[in-house]
Amino acid sequence: MQNKKDEGHNLEKNMTQAKDGDTVKIHYTGRLQDGTVFDSSSDREPLQFNIGSGQVIPGFEEAVNGMKVGEKKTAQIPCDKAYGERDPSMVMVVDRKHVPSEIDPEVGLRLQVGSPSGQLLAVTVIEVSDENITLDANPPLAGEELTFDIELVEIA
Repeated sequence: MQNKKDEGHNLEKNMTQAKDGDTVKIHYTGRLQDGTVFDSSSDREPLQFNIGSGQVIPGFEEAVNGMKVGEKKTAQIPCDKAYGERDPSMVMVVDRKHVPSEIDPEVGLRLQVGSPSGQLLAVTVIEVSDENITLDANPPLAGEELTFDIELVEIA
């Protein structure tokens, strides 16, 4: 049995709203507009992040900001607050002779390639021919409006 002081503390903690600077733990399911689930924490530990730190997409942070522990909500996140619009300049055609022989390119394959500045870019193979492969460096969810079912589990 809890004493009155503990009950008051737990009640106060459950009434607290998540805000910038808080570390939170949430469960979520992310869906595309057609209902396809692209990610979920339902079969693993809750996602932990610090609100305002940029660890998750801006629209997701905004959706969690102001929630109370135990609260559930569904948030619609437009692409400009998710992964942005698709950028056609991020699609590149590469001569197959520049692809290492140990890589067998096929549509959907994710690779890392060096950019002119020396940084590694994550790319997806989107087309393969005998002479070339086409790579897309846009994030896989760019241009998509996302829907998240969110449950705030804990404010740490």
